[in-house]
Amino acid sequence: MKRADWKDFDWRLIRGAALSPELNVALDDVLLDEVVAGRRKPTLRLWEWPSSAVVIGRFQSLRNEVDLEAAQRLGVGVVRRVSGGGAMFMEPGNIITYSIYAPKTLVEGMSIQDSYAFFDAWVIRALSDLGIKAWYQPLNDITSANGKIAGAAQARRGSAVLHHVTMAYDIDAAKMVQVLRIGREKLSDKVTQSAAKRVDPLRSQTGLARGVIIEKMIEVFRAQHGLTESPLTAQELAQAQELVKTKFATPEWTAKIP
Repeated sequence: MKRADWKDFDWRLIRGAALSPELNVALDDVLLDEVVAGRRKPTLRLWEWPSSAVVIGRFQSLRNEVDLEAAQRLGVGVVRRVSGGGAMFMEPGNIITYSIYAPKTLVEGMSIQDSYAFFDAWVIRALSDLGIKAWYQPLNDITSANGKIAGAAQARRGSAVLHHVTMAYDIDAAKMVQVLRIGREKLSDKVTQSAAKRVDPLRSQTGLARGVIIEKMIEVFRAQHGLTESPLTAQELAQAQELVKTKFATPEWTAKIP
């Protein structure tokens, strides 16, 4: 089968109010299905968060990744997403998260590794326009000379691919290492020396407000691939809310791998 081009599709943009961590991960499930079914055109969605959370990968062990006692003490929620990859620490206003729901024909014949870099080439361009020399670090990281900027994950279902990315704008690293077990030994000595320590590659390297960076990302995606605003439909939101109750907010799913 011939590989499709970005321009072969009528790309849509979803951006809106902050949604709960459970609803955000449920929407990935719903919108992937909607693209598979042909009810929604290929879409870029920008997430917003009302509260701090750890989002673990579908195949990760909950207790291996998260210090649940610390998370509860610090008011950090824990949810499991439908894609693989590693645990991510989310804080309102301090990260940039986006999902791409794309036809699989867009990456037809590509290796998984190549597909990661392909889906985020527009972000590398946006960062370059903002003065950051960034590149893809296999398998799924965006990095620069000053360190890691973002991590990606994917899920494939039927005729579509979900590709999503979390980018660090300005994160409380001391809190992060209290909640995340992985990397604690590597980071804790450096990080916990100062409670004010931040992981802030986008803020420090651009000197720009988070909103300005997001607008540049949208501008570059639109210029390269085309992009039209298309808010969540009432049906999509209702489906996601139902999935929160039956799946994503349940201990059976969150602790699916204890």
